[in-house]
Amino acid sequence: MEKSKDKANQKFYLTDYEYQKNVNLSIQYNRWLLKPMGLWPNSYTSKDYPYWLINIVCYCLISFLFIPCTLYLFLEIEDFYGKLKQFGPLIFCMMAFVKYYYLIFHKTDIRECVERIKWDWRNITYAKDREIMIMYANFGRKLVMVCTFFMYSGFAFYYIAIPISVGRVKTDNLTFVPLVFPFSRFIVDTRYSPTNEIVFSIQLMAGALMHGITSAACSLVATFAVHACGQMQVLMNWLQHLIDGRLDMDERLDGRIADVIRQHVRVLKFLALTEKTLQQISFTEFLGCTLDICLVGYYVIMESKSNDVTSVITYIILLISLTFNIFIFCYIGEIVAEEENWRDIVHDRMVPIDGKQKAFLHFNHRNV
Repeated sequence: MEKSKDKANQKFYLTDYEYQKNVNLSIQYNRWLLKPMGLWPNSYTSKDYPYWLINIVCYCLISFLFIPCTLYLFLEIEDFYGKLKQFGPLIFCMMAFVKYYYLIFHKTDIRECVERIKWDWRNITYAKDREIMIMYANFGRKLVMVCTFFMYSGFAFYYIAIPISVGRVKTDNLTFVPLVFPFSRFIVDTRYSPTNEIVFSIQLMAGALMHGITSAACSLVATFAVHACGQMQVLMNWLQHLIDGRLDMDERLDGRIADVIRQHVRVLKFLALTEKTLQQISFTEFLGCTLDICLVGYYVIMESKSNDVTSVITYIILLISLTFNIFIFCYIGEIVAEEENWRDIVHDRMVPIDGKQKAFLHFNHRNV
């Protein structure tokens, strides 16, 4: 017990391998989600990669779902439930389009957040602080995994399970696969082969893209907010050793106070940058998911009357996925909001210092 405690209180230096391993612990899943969609920011030292071509392709894929389905909705559907049934997927398309735009627009801010995370891992020198950061990084990874699992579970059922359960439709001497997103005949008649297979395949790719955008946005929110919480816990760990000092701390009390203030300022700036980066994305996600939850809940009621088990299960999974997304954004938002009270907490924890140091601390907090 004493050995493990002494080990946690030791000063250490990270090797390049350990540093890269720790960085990947925080941002690896984000990179896997964002890079295929052309959203992962390049580092300051690397050359610009032609992501603009990937961005154009992604916009075209989303538009390929949205435009034909919108025309079909207004020009070919007559019954009310038929029209209402298309509003849910169209809202999801609009959400994906808007979130993709904001992720591109804030790519520089995302890069700055990533660089700050790397800086924090590079400059960690105390075993206990490293344990705290690893614990929060693992928690962030689990949130990203669960969010991605739910999103792509909905994708698998909606884009694959339903078409398989329906099977090929035979009508007017034609055999075709029913499309997930109806395609207006004013553009092309998708009942004929190979048009039917081509359109279905493109819709499958576009659906995977849209669910990937949602997973990527959720992953950034989870990773950045959880990292900020980890840094605040590191700060609290520093405060516990403010008076007596620690191996990696300055020998002077004034120096230790200055280090705490610098750490506090870094966390607050990181939170402000995270809010700037993800505010519009979070609002879009919250508004869109709220509308889709209402619609999908109605779909579940209507489909249960027709005894379509596959459709009911699919919509229930989509409902769980959308609800979980809102929960993640609200939960992370609550964590970030609580961090606004840390100024007072930090100040209160520094009671046993003289008046001059209190004045110095108060001045710095007022200027954060």
